[in-house]
Amino acid sequence: MAGLELLSDQGYRVDGRRAGELRKIQARMGVFAQADGSAYIEQGNTKALAVVYGPHEASGLRGIGGSRALPDRALVNCQYSSATFSTGERKRRPHGDRKSCEMGLQLRQTFEAAILTQLHPRSQIDIYVQVLQADGGTYAACVNAATLAVLDAGIPMRDFVCACSAGFVEGTALADLSHVEEAAGGPQLALALLPASGQIALLEMDARLHEDHLERVLEAAAQAARDVHTLLDHVVRQHVREASILLGD
Repeated sequence: MAGLELLSDQGYRVDGRRAGELRKIQARMGVFAQADGSAYIEQGNTKALAVVYGPHEASGLRGIGGSRALPDRALVNCQYSSATFSTGERKRRPHGDRKSCEMGLQLRQTFEAAILTQLHPRSQIDIYVQVLQADGGTYAACVNAATLAVLDAGIPMRDFVCACSAGFVEGTALADLSHVEEAAGGPQLALALLPASGQIALLEMDARLHEDHLERVLEAAAQAARDVHTLLDHVVRQHVREASILLGD
């Protein structure tokens, strides 16, 4: 993206943020009464919706690749889709295309590391995530929305799973990349973190980066994920307070 200055001499990005600053995050839980758990999140202009069903009796037809029930733990089934209007491209993307399958697999790996699946043997947990608007950090928004939806469903987890992206521009590590920054094509990584333990649920990098810079970019993503955790924790506590008031507690 020639001619576009991603980082000014004063240290400001295209949208006015500092290097480690998150985009504005807004989220709600319990947006669908029909699902066991649901949540909606906005990270900047990226908007994602997640719904959770389960734990319920495992169904081979609904499991990934016709998977059968596991005798010692729950099967986690994740499906990702994006609305046709979510990006500037008007190319039709059928459900089950390569990108959707890859994202679904990443989400499954992420939540298998966080959900206490051994508490629900021979059952299945379905997590469905849809991106309504994509403006960078799609994977992170999906993880954060799904985390809130899983918590809304009352499914036990080891910890929150909080995700954020990071990149490296002009010698500076940037957290929570926008679409403009992602489109510039520099080194980028996506991190899903369990904040309490510091355990990494998923780490993906899509370009080569010298090892001298990797630690800085990884720490930028980890700190951003911890900042996301603070925000999501506030959303959960607010949701619990509102639910308590409705129940008259």
